[in-house]
Amino acid sequence: MSDAETADRAAGAAEPSDRRRERHGWYFYDFACSVYSTSVLTVFVGPYLTSVAKAAADADGFVHPLGIPLRAGSVFAYAVSASVVLAVLVMPLAGAAADRTGRKKPLLAVAAYLGATATAGLFFLEGDRYLLGALLLIVANASLTVSMALYNAYLPQIAAPGERDAVSSRGWAFGYTSGALVLVLDLALYTGHASFGLSESEAVRICLASAGLWWGAFTLVPLRRLRDRRVAPGGEGSVGSGWRQLRATLRDMRRHPLTLSFLLAYLVYNDGVQTVISQASVYGSEELDLEQTTLITAVLLVQVLAVAGALGMGRLARAYGAQRTILGSLAVWALILAAGYFLPAGAPVWFYALAAAIGLVLGGSQALSRSLFSHLVPPGKEAEYFAAYEMSDRGLSWLGPLVFGLAYQVTGSYRDAIISLVIFFALGFVLLARVPVRKAVAEAGNPVPDRI
Repeated sequence: MSDAETADRAAGAAEPSDRRRERHGWYFYDFACSVYSTSVLTVFVGPYLTSVAKAAADADGFVHPLGIPLRAGSVFAYAVSASVVLAVLVMPLAGAAADRTGRKKPLLAVAAYLGATATAGLFFLEGDRYLLGALLLIVANASLTVSMALYNAYLPQIAAPGERDAVSSRGWAFGYTSGALVLVLDLALYTGHASFGLSESEAVRICLASAGLWWGAFTLVPLRRLRDRRVAPGGEGSVGSGWRQLRATLRDMRRHPLTLSFLLAYLVYNDGVQTVISQASVYGSEELDLEQTTLITAVLLVQVLAVAGALGMGRLARAYGAQRTILGSLAVWALILAAGYFLPAGAPVWFYALAAAIGLVLGGSQALSRSLFSHLVPPGKEAEYFAAYEMSDRGLSWLGPLVFGLAYQVTGSYRDAIISLVIFFALGFVLLARVPVRKAVAEAGNPVPDRI
C-alpha cells in the first residue's frame, strides 16, 4: 500500500462521523439498484420478454435471431447469459482503472446511469420487439454488474475488519427494503391497471421503466456521500493500460491461492443463486401456471423475509463464523430446489412457502459472502479484487442461465431445468468447506477477526 493510501485510511479511521456519512451513502446504492434486481429481473421482464418472444415465434415456437433457431421460452435465459459475458469483458478494466486512478465514483456513475437508462427503455418493449428487449436487458444487467464491482470495493474503506459482516448485511437489508417498497407499488398498479385506464401490458411496461427511474434517482445519494481515495502517482488512463493492469492483477492473484479458492467456490454456488433469482418467475408462470399477481406477492414475501434473513444471518455469523453460516445456507438452498421440482402446478400456497424459505437464506448468504471476501483482499487492491469477485458474483454467472436455457431447449420442461441447479450448491458447499479462511486472511496481509 502506498504512503498516501495509508495516511488516507488513518484519516478515515480518525473521523468516525465522516465514515458514518459514507456508510449511509454506501447503503443507498443497494437501495437504488436492488429495485432492478427485484422488480425487473426477478418479477416482470422474464415472463414479459418470454411472451413478446412467443408473439414473434413461428408455428413451432421458435424465433430466429441471426438465423439461429431458439425456443421462445429460452430467449430470456440466453439474454441473461449474454449480459454476463459482456460484463466479464468490462469489469476487470473498470476495476483496474479505479485502483490505478483512485476515481471509483465517476466510473460508478457511468455504469449506474447506463443501466438505469437501459432499464427505463424497457418501456418500449411491446408487440414482437423481443430483440430490443433482449438488447436492453443485456445492457442493463451488464451495467448493474460493473457498478456493483465498484460499489463493493468501497466496503474495506468504510468498515473495519470486525464491522464488515454487519455493514455488508445492512447494505443488503437496505436493498431488500427498497425492493419490497417498490413491489408494493407495482402490485397496486398491476392489479388495478384497469382502474387507471391501462392495459396489462402497459402496466408491466410502466413497472419496468419506473425501476430505471428509481435506480437513477437514488444513485445521487451515494454519489454525493462516497469519496474517492488518493493513490500513488503513476499509470495511464488508456484502454491498453487497463488491460496491462488486468494482466498484472491476474498474476498478483496467483500469489494468493486461498483467495482464489474462495472465489472458485463462490463462483459455483452463486451461479446457482443468481440463476434461481432470474428464472424463478419464468418457472412460476410457465411451469406452475401461476398468475403475475401471485409472482409479485411471492417476490414481495422474499424481500420482506430477506431483510430479516440478512440481519439474522449476520448475527449467526458473529456466533458461529461467516464460513459456517454460509455453508448452512447452501444446504438449505439445495433443499429448496429439490422441493421446487415437486411443486404442483396451480398451487400458490406451496410457491409462497418456497419463497419464504428463499427469503430467509438469500440476503444472508450474499451479504456474508461479500464481507468474507473483503477479508481476503490484499490492502490497496480493493477495486481490482472486487472486480474479480463481481465476476464470480454476477459476471461469471453465465453457466447457470445457459444450463437452464439448454435444459428447456432440449426437454421443453422447466422442471428439468430447475433441478439441474442443485449441483451448483452441492459442489459449492464442498469447495467452500475446503477453504481455510483464517489462513487465507493472514496470507492476504489482513488482521484475522476473532471469529470468521
